[in-house]
Amino acid sequence: MDVDTAIIGGGQAGVPLSQALAAKGQRVALIERVHLGGSCVNFGCTPSKALIASAGIAHHARTAGQWGIGVSGVTVDFKAVMDRARGLVADAVRSLDASFADGSGPTLIRAHARLDGMAEGWFRIEAGGQALRARNVVLDTGTRSQMPEIDGLGDVPLITAESWIDLDALPERLVMIGGSYLALEFGQAFARLGAEVVVLQGGDSLAEREDPEVSEAIRFFLAEEGLDIRLGVRIGRVERTGQGVRVHTDAGAFDGTHLFVATGRRPNTDDLGLGTVGVELTERGIVEVDERLSSSVPGIWAAGDIRGGPAFTHTAYADFTVLQDQIAGSRTRTTKRVVPYAMFLEPELGRVGMTEADARKAGHRVRIGAKDMTTSGKAREVGQTTGFIKVVIDADTDLILGAACLCHNGSEVVQSFIALMNAGATAQTMIDSVVIHPTIGEAAKNAVVAAYDGG
Repeated sequence: MDVDTAIIGGGQAGVPLSQALAAKGQRVALIERVHLGGSCVNFGCTPSKALIASAGIAHHARTAGQWGIGVSGVTVDFKAVMDRARGLVADAVRSLDASFADGSGPTLIRAHARLDGMAEGWFRIEAGGQALRARNVVLDTGTRSQMPEIDGLGDVPLITAESWIDLDALPERLVMIGGSYLALEFGQAFARLGAEVVVLQGGDSLAEREDPEVSEAIRFFLAEEGLDIRLGVRIGRVERTGQGVRVHTDAGAFDGTHLFVATGRRPNTDDLGLGTVGVELTERGIVEVDERLSSSVPGIWAAGDIRGGPAFTHTAYADFTVLQDQIAGSRTRTTKRVVPYAMFLEPELGRVGMTEADARKAGHRVRIGAKDMTTSGKAREVGQTTGFIKVVIDADTDLILGAACLCHNGSEVVQSFIALMNAGATAQTMIDSVVIHPTIGEAAKNAVVAAYDGG
């Protein structure tokens, strides 16, 4: 089969790109070995946020007394929680499958694909015994859990970012190795559903890329909810026990019925035959690309997590728009963009741009503004006073360099900062805006105002 573009991997970039290019008249093959939708649909965003929602309802039912509401006999049907999450996955996958069913768009091939060299301007691809030739190849193969080098880890049962979706019984005592975004989201959720949770973090803080006050606030409120958080822990080995697993560390041994490993991701680039066409990879296996997502080999492109940089569903989807432009458009769109992200704890962390430390390191003179949620009228009224909003502003240009919204609905509140940064608007734009009262968004404006009242 000869195609204009072969897309290896049906993730958040690959699926819409295949359909968009086919709609423009290209012959397109989308090759996916398991399920369409990538990590987001199958074990990431879709089911994990469903789990977090169920956990939040259980938590608020137990603590409803602070709002003057009496709720007794709160129980968790964990299998029902998981069935709901898996049902949302199944619905999403069925919808994606249906979008390819009539055969009028891209050709969907269910197989593992490998490159097999190049000849006469065509890339050769082998996919499940089928031979293809393509003028362009887009790699969208995603990542998988990175296993740390810990003695005995391969001999004990593990939960990972991929396998948690198969659980039917709530872990009684969950030992979590890792202290970043995934570990913390799952740690809080499982604790709220009734598990004892211990978090073993090798570093000196949680969510280490954040400003220290953000990391410390997260540690504090998770500990308040009962998570046992251990920082600066060095793990020696793990072993199986009659009740589950035991993790031996320099701070003692920790027993659990289950072990969840959340220590990062590694790219799925080691079995794609990239060496046959000369694609350059970093030491971590990342495909090196330029701002147009082109690899070191013209005609080979990379999208999503394997191309390095911010690894989020929304950046993968943004990669689709870049590649659509590059392969069949005006070739003007690039990856020069403001990239936000969120950690879906409660309260949520919505983040965009530089931290204060990043800004100072880059040589900016900065104004810092903050609004504590204990002083927000809306936060007090809805009983969500944990956290704060912090904004980093360039003192010379008044442009917003970054913001951290660790607050109720923080992933929504941060959107105002994202819009201003994309528009190149100054902080004065927000100061001059009339905002709705009472809202948490109002607190975002107050944080900006504080940067000038204090300076």
